Amino acid sequence: MKLLTTNFLTCAIKACKSSSASFPLHFKDAVLERTEIEFNPLFMRNILPRVNWEALTVTATELGLQAMVPEKNPEQGGVQKEDGIDEDVLKNLHTLLLETGVSEGKLVCGNCGFEYPIKEGVGNFLLPAHLV
Repeated sequence: MKLLTTNFLTCAIKACKSSSASFPLHFKDAVLERTEIEFNPLFMRNILPRVNWEALTVTATELGLQAMVPEKNPEQGGVQKEDGIDEDVLKNLHTLLLETGVSEGKLVCGNCGFEYPIKEGVGNFLLPAHLV
């Protein structure tokens, strides 16, 4: 499961929908993997406005990858050159968001504590009948 994907996930339990603690989901017992993907600066420039920077910072810190995240979102004037975002910053974010993934572990809701298992890089977001 790529870190970019986790930036868009929230707890599926109805009671958590109104709680800000249900986002971002927090990793537990995460096994990281890196898969090289061709760098596409245009894609990175287009996806950055959609990334929740605060959630990305929390996730990267929990996984020990905080050094890969600039202090400020480059889209909001963090690290820019005259012609746009610094390409080195884009490459670091590409590595973090697209090449770094979690192959095994759990995503845990900060509100209710429900754990969503991750096996072979795929998260299981099906809820038991009593939680639907």
